[in-house]
Amino acid sequence: MADAAAVPEDLDSSVLGPYAVPDTGRRRMAGLVYLVAAVIVAVAIVPLRLPTAMWVTTVGLLVVIGGYHSVSGWHLRIRESGALEAANRTAGFAVGHSSASLGFTGWRARPVWNVLLFAADEPPSRRALVRIDAISGAVVESYVEAIPQA
Repeated sequence: MADAAAVPEDLDSSVLGPYAVPDTGRRRMAGLVYLVAAVIVAVAIVPLRLPTAMWVTTVGLLVVIGGYHSVSGWHLRIRESGALEAANRTAGFAVGHSSASLGFTGWRARPVWNVLLFAADEPPSRRALVRIDAISGAVVESYVEAIPQA
């Protein structure tokens, strides 16, 4: 089905192997499409004698949406492996299992890696949550705690 829909390989869930989070900079292309659509509609309002108020509202919405996509399209400089390495350095204990997920913060949707780490001993005695800025690689915040034994 993904082939029929021409889904790019990085978004195709049926592809086996390591998964790489798509770069959020792709939002800029969507923003450009919205802005071009706004220009086309704005140019078409007068010669086609369209109801002005409705189409001006449409142009305004397209400009706002396109502008938002353009300013929130960050390029990921730190990928998942880099975030895991930075979190391992920050944790302060030998890391066993770990997992990273990409989240967003602020109105411009700045990407932040949320990395969950567990100690290498069995069962794990410590865990940590480290948030890494996906643009600069800086540690945004971290939390380390002992795991209570059940």
